Amino acid sequence: MSLTRRQMTTAALAAVPLTFAASGTASAGIRRPRTIYIAGDSTAAQKYADAAPETGWGMALPFFLHRDRPVANHAVNGRSSKSFVDEGRLDTILGLIQPGDYLLVQFAHNDEKSADPTRYTEPWTTYQDYLRLYIDGARARGARPVLATSVERRKFDTAGNAVPTHGDYPASMRALAEEERVALLDIQALSLALWQKLGVEETKTYFNWTATEQDNTHFNPPGAIAVARLVAQELLRTRVLRPQDVRRLDQEIPTSWITWPEATA
Repeated sequence: MSLTRRQMTTAALAAVPLTFAASGTASAGIRRPRTIYIAGDSTAAQKYADAAPETGWGMALPFFLHRDRPVANHAVNGRSSKSFVDEGRLDTILGLIQPGDYLLVQFAHNDEKSADPTRYTEPWTTYQDYLRLYIDGARARGARPVLATSVERRKFDTAGNAVPTHGDYPASMRALAEEERVALLDIQALSLALWQKLGVEETKTYFNWTATEQDNTHFNPPGAIAVARLVAQELLRTRVLRPQDVRRLDQEIPTSWITWPEATA
């Protein structure tokens, strides 16, 4: 971060009332739930009835959090760190987020689309530049940014080894998180290890494999629940959340808890 950006962020934080920044309360003596905002792509997004059984992991994350840590899922299919900003979606979050809230950012799947200039970012330059907009925007509003490396696709080599598919994007995000001193949830590494443990055949039951579709990117309910569990565990490990903020980390979550509402106009 340049000196100018540090000065801007510090000045913005200094303008936040201390009671907000310290306690996340709207007024003295009243505690406000601290919301977790998700900025991301289709792997995290809310799915609707016409897409079932496809399920974003953001739909399952609330099962692992106490009610005073609500989730506001702004992830949208097909977006990259760039297009999410260019479409004004980050501005929407920043208009809502409050001191003490969290901004959880997961992008890479669509940043990789080199043939699409509306979405493509280069891992070590523009990808980091766009991620800094999320970090600075959250900090300027007294919220806490959290970076999450992208969950892995289902891909195996001929020897049955789970293969990484995101190129340099996870390493770039890890480096940026260290540079900016932002909490990092390493979902890419953890999901890759999980797919390796499950193996070629069992992983099919975690992805959106149906009679008509073999989707190795998006999840069904078991897969979304498994990835959301990884996210919640990482939020605890990195001390973004406290033990009293999470629940059910070692419990089975019924897939019947996943529901797909009708899309609204």
